[in-house]
Amino acid sequence: MRRTLVLLFALLVAWTVAPVAAVHAQAGGDADDAAAKKKQRDAEWNLRQAPLPGVRNAGPCPFVKVLYDAARYMEFKDNKESSAAVRYTGEIEDVSSTCEYRGTDPIKVKMVALFSFGRGPQADSTHKTYRYWVAVTQRNRQVIAKDYFDLPVSFPAGQDRTSKTDTVREIVIPRAASTVSGENFEILLGFDVTPEMADFNRQGKRFRVNAGAAAEAASSDGK
Repeated sequence: MRRTLVLLFALLVAWTVAPVAAVHAQAGGDADDAAAKKKQRDAEWNLRQAPLPGVRNAGPCPFVKVLYDAARYMEFKDNKESSAAVRYTGEIEDVSSTCEYRGTDPIKVKMVALFSFGRGPQADSTHKTYRYWVAVTQRNRQVIAKDYFDLPVSFPAGQDRTSKTDTVREIVIPRAASTVSGENFEILLGFDVTPEMADFNRQGKRFRVNAGAAAEAASSDGK
């Protein structure tokens, strides 16, 4: 599935920015089977060894990071925090980015994120659409632009884990002057989580995806 989303934001008054920031996204396609997905993921995620092609910029790129409180997605049935109640999980494993700008041109950023997903014992489908967001901020200050993206995931037959990459193909950050560099901005990434999920992440809690399923299987074998 290929998609392109565009959202324009009016900015708060600040000398460091121009009136608009734009974010465009494009998702990778689902593979036919686990082997094909792994091959595609490895090919796309070769960015770990070879960064995205870049140019000689007028200054440093914006700092890109995953927000800790939204780095993991943990969904429980009836909001019961136990391994047996896990429905779906997600984690942002890594992010790679590059940028390009010269003179008074806007800063153009390309970002690729690697996600891992899991189905727990309470999952009711092999398909799940996760939602994540990308935000542009003035460094250590207010949010300038924020956009949300849906990421459909299909779990291979008989498997409770899978991974996927998604590409935000262009984040455009206008600059008011050539003296404004990328170090004035941050780009944040995170799942669209509930307050309970954010608190779960903040406390560093963690459950294995298949812990509940394994416990059920052991219990059934003992009967």
